[in-house]
Amino acid sequence: MGMSVTISAATEQDAEQILKLQFLCYQSEAELYGDYSIEPLTQSLESIKAELTSGCVLVARLGDEVVASVRGAVDGDGTARINKLIVHPRMQRHGLGGRLLHAIEEKLGTAGAVKHYQLFTGHRSESNLILYRKHGYLPVRSEQVSGRLTLVTLAKDAEPAAYAASA
Repeated sequence: MGMSVTISAATEQDAEQILKLQFLCYQSEAELYGDYSIEPLTQSLESIKAELTSGCVLVARLGDEVVASVRGAVDGDGTARINKLIVHPRMQRHGLGGRLLHAIEEKLGTAGAVKHYQLFTGHRSESNLILYRKHGYLPVRSEQVSGRLTLVTLAKDAEPAAYAASA
């Protein structure tokens, strides 16, 4: 009998597994853009621990192993910024990224102040772009950050019920 994947809030004890998973997952992005100095590959354990206390961090577990993670926070204007959605390579293409994206949207939206969701990815990261479009995100801005990389910002409106109470 197989184990099922569970999604929950990350704890400080998850920080090291998140860091290792992040390093593994961003190797393909670094290779795609020819840049191994990207922030997800150079982020420190202390920085991840700080994110655990300052924002919302979710993990997906298969047993005791963290196999996916995502982070997010809501800013003062009601924009929920989602970042570092990572899924272990052996767990990709099974819907886990979409489940995690939905879970972070739901978690961030429970406060009732979210008007928009926003995230970004590189212009060559086709699987990311496909996933985000599938979940209702549309490109709203592109910013060339180097000769090799253009960041594509995607956004979608929150469901009206999610922010009606704050109107």
